[in-house]
Amino acid sequence: MLGRRVIVEAFLRWIETAKTGDRARAANALGRAYLQSEMTVEERAAAEMAMTFLLDDPSPRVRLALAEAIAWSPDAPRSLILLLAEDQPEVACHAVTCSPLLSDADLVDLAARGSGATRMLIAVRAHVTRPVCAALAEVGDEEELLCLLENDGAAISSQSLKRIAERLGDCCDIRNLLFDRSDLPADARQLLTQHVSNALVGLPLAQAAIGLQRLQRISREATEAAIVSIAGDIAPREIPDLVEHLRLNGRLTPSFLMHALCAGKVDFFAGAIVELTGCGERRVRSILATGRMHAVRALYESAGLSRDISVIFVEATLLWREAARKAPGSVLGNVCGRLLEKFRHHDAHGAVGELLDMVEKLGVAEQRQSARVYAALAAA
Repeated sequence: MLGRRVIVEAFLRWIETAKTGDRARAANALGRAYLQSEMTVEERAAAEMAMTFLLDDPSPRVRLALAEAIAWSPDAPRSLILLLAEDQPEVACHAVTCSPLLSDADLVDLAARGSGATRMLIAVRAHVTRPVCAALAEVGDEEELLCLLENDGAAISSQSLKRIAERLGDCCDIRNLLFDRSDLPADARQLLTQHVSNALVGLPLAQAAIGLQRLQRISREATEAAIVSIAGDIAPREIPDLVEHLRLNGRLTPSFLMHALCAGKVDFFAGAIVELTGCGERRVRSILATGRMHAVRALYESAGLSRDISVIFVEATLLWREAARKAPGSVLGNVCGRLLEKFRHHDAHGAVGELLDMVEKLGVAEQRQSARVYAALAAA
């Protein structure tokens, strides 16, 4: 025992004058010996003291050699791993990416205080837990979050995906990776469609060719159509979150609600009315499905729709019921066409006029799609 202590003490004296390469080899050998050799408690403490002293070596090669020897092991001294993880990136990489001794709290702290390089190292760990992913989603930059999204071992929660969409959805590569995920929540998907829309409006060439005002209108309509499409495909459990998200962002407009109703996105539409009225879901669904005209109108007006607009919504609801019973495959075309015919001579202006214009565009788009399907079937 005394002999080994003497060896460690001699080692500390030797490194003061040894060359860098010799110090690096010695550091690596000391680390491996600590993990692989049988030592007494006193010998192990002396070896830890020597390795801790090596962390002050002016050459990163020496510190890197030590990290390579011990960072992977669960038996390494935790204090050394914590210190190595805060070293410069080329030294820290082994500890940050490999060490099983770093807890979630350690990694979250490193993500918050460390550099972008440190966060990237965290993002590529074999397993990244939800709390650590949440920290990276909150403070990570584009390159770090690209690494995280490409890591199959990262347990990224729905809330973290949404946060990434909020912060960096305007980055094309981030957006594409998010869109490719089957677990992307609907409200995050809607945020990404808005980023795409904003990118289109911001193109100088498009502004020059179309005009900013028209481009903004086209963008708004395309975004609305995309959201309605998303709303029709999501699981019922996601509807309340998407509705709340749209409400907070001012997107539950009469035009949007009419689009959803005419398109037959009934589950989503009912969820939106529940959110706007505060009524129970069962009661709202009952009124929409079987309620008399006055009950339906009262429901819509309690959602904040004015009388002239609520009348159109009531008629659309009655037409939707009928169309769904007779021809469930073509609800959109049936409702839009008959709704326009009903209000053809209506004194449409202001919000009512905009609502009917939107319905007409929906009907025209549906006719075009039907013509394409017919042509494809005829050519088959």
